[in-house]
Formats: sequence, structure tokens, C-alpha cells
Amino acid sequence: MSESVSKAWERHAPSRRDGGLALLSWATALTMMVPSGRYWETARSEPTMKRILAAGAFLLALDLAASAYLYDLGVARTSKEFLKQDPRLAQTKNALAFKEGHAWLDKQPLETIEQTSFDGLKLRAYYLAAATPSNKTAILTHGYSSQGRRMGAFARYYHDKLGYNVLMPDARGHGSSEGQYIGYGWHDRLDLLRWIDVAAQKTGSGATLVLHGVSMGGATVTMASGEKLPAAVKAIVSDCAFTSAEEVLTYHLDRMYHLPPFPLMPSVSLMTKIRAGYSFDEASAIAQVRKAERPMLFIHGASDSFVPVEMVHRLYAACPTEKDLLLVPNAEHGTSIAIDPVAYERKVSAFLAKYAR
Repeated sequence: MSESVSKAWERHAPSRRDGGLALLSWATALTMMVPSGRYWETARSEPTMKRILAAGAFLLALDLAASAYLYDLGVARTSKEFLKQDPRLAQTKNALAFKEGHAWLDKQPLETIEQTSFDGLKLRAYYLAAATPSNKTAILTHGYSSQGRRMGAFARYYHDKLGYNVLMPDARGHGSSEGQYIGYGWHDRLDLLRWIDVAAQKTGSGATLVLHGVSMGGATVTMASGEKLPAAVKAIVSDCAFTSAEEVLTYHLDRMYHLPPFPLMPSVSLMTKIRAGYSFDEASAIAQVRKAERPMLFIHGASDSFVPVEMVHRLYAACPTEKDLLLVPNAEHGTSIAIDPVAYERKVSAFLAKYAR
């Protein structure tokens, strides 16, 4: 484990918060079922107590079943068929720029690179050298349920228009990388630190690196911004990131199932802590960005209803370093580069010209 990854892992060692919240959830539920005051003497009879205990056991079983379902749906490495039916992502699926980007990338001479994560997973990335030798490399991090080779539109921009080398990792639990869970950017930020080392070694002395992520990848680079980054990292571009796993999953729990966060979110978070090694409150881009030291450009589609637009405003406000913000009218989730490529590329190019010279 590299020194930077090791220190980051130690600083964010697993906490007991989610276990406490889950226990508090059930303590509250059971307390509400237990009579008090002058009814206690009557209620403490054996038949009544049996009914209370049976009801508690039923609720616990129901909560565990629902938590397991939501874990498999949102965290485990499983087919995410529900995304294909989500009308909020229709613009992403149908955007011509993405289709052209995928076709372009399929024709490029990609080099496959492998590394081992801090917890022993084999991770894979794809490297495209600049047409003319360059010391500049963009590391592109993809979104939820995607993979590195789906970043063609962004890779084409960096490679053809800016003359950069491009590195496109498959996040853990995605593409050809190992892993049985989705990290929502948290463990991915530690993986990214290692990919930064790989990119710097590929480029050699005088490397200039840019981190550019979209959706969950945007959250990944934002979470990485709070770590001690090598001097080679000059700038970070965060496109349609969420503020935290806890907040975005609470939002979708309401949108998809019309359910409040209590008591399911603490229970699913505890299950994620046990099975994946992190909790939803830990995976916080907004907490990490408060420690950022690199210039950051935040981008969001003004019509995004998958990751609410208000999240980018909060991330931007929390960032203490040099920063800029681009809101793209009519763009839904992750589609800003496709809806207004001129404005998108102009903003990114100007930002990098200033900070990644």
C-alpha cells in the first residue's frame, strides 16, 4: 500500500456511527411498541409481551429483507436494469456525442494497464497516448454502472483538441476491474490515488495531471480532492457530482419508492459497512472538498433531476480553493458535454489553460 493511500485509509478508519443509528432505529421502534405508565402492569402479561416481541421480530425481519434488497439493488455488483427504464437518463442514452465518442474510442490503440488496490483487487484502466508526446495526462473517472471505455466523448476532447494523454480506469465493481460492490467514490478515491501514480510514471518527469470525473466519477475526484495529492495534479473537473452517498441515496429512496430515510437508510448503510467496508455517511464529497487544495471546476446540467442541481451549489460553496462553476441549460444528468459542447469545452479549456499549464 502506497504511503498516500495508507494515510488516507487510516484517517478514515471505519466509524461506529451507522451501527449506532441502526440500533437506535430499532430501540426507538421497540420503545414505541412497549406500553408505559398505568398501562404497564396490564401490558406486561405474558401474552402481551409475546405479541410485542413477535411484532418486533417481524419488523426486524422486514427491515433486514428490505435492506438486503436495497443493498443488492444499489450497492452490490449486479445488473442495474432499473437505470435503463429511468426517463431522467434518456438524454444520456440518446446523445449523439456519446455514441460518436464510443465509436471513436473503439478505433484507438488503447493500452491496458493493471494495478492492485489497497485491499487486493485487480483493477484495470485504458491508456491512450497523445498523438504528439506530451507531459499532460487527463485521468477520466466514469459514473455509476459505467466503465472507462464509455468515456469516449471526454477522451476525444482531451486527446484530439488539447493534445493530452488519457487514462480511463474501470472503477472497482465495474467493467473489467474486480470487486463485488460499488464504492460511490469512497474507496474509489484511494484507487484513484494509485492511478495518479501510474499516470505520473507513464508521463515521466514534469508530469501535469488533470482529474476529470462525471457523476459518481465526479464524486470520486471531489472526494480525492481532500486527500494529499501529488504536486503533479494541477486541476480537478467535477461534473454532476453528488454531495454524499447518504444524501443521493436518500433522494432516490424518496423518488423511487416514496419512503423516508428512517429506518431503512441506517440499516442499509450498516449492511454496506459490514459487506463493503464503508458507510454512506463516510462517502461524503462535501466533507472532502472542504479540504481541497487544487483548483476545481464544477459542472452540472441545469435540468438534472437524477443528481439534484442544488448539490453542485453546495459543493461549490464548500470548496475553499480557486474554483469556477458552469451550469449548462437544458442538460440532464451527465449530458452537459453533449448538449452544449462549445460552452463545455470553452470553459474546461480556459480553466486548464490557467491552472494546468
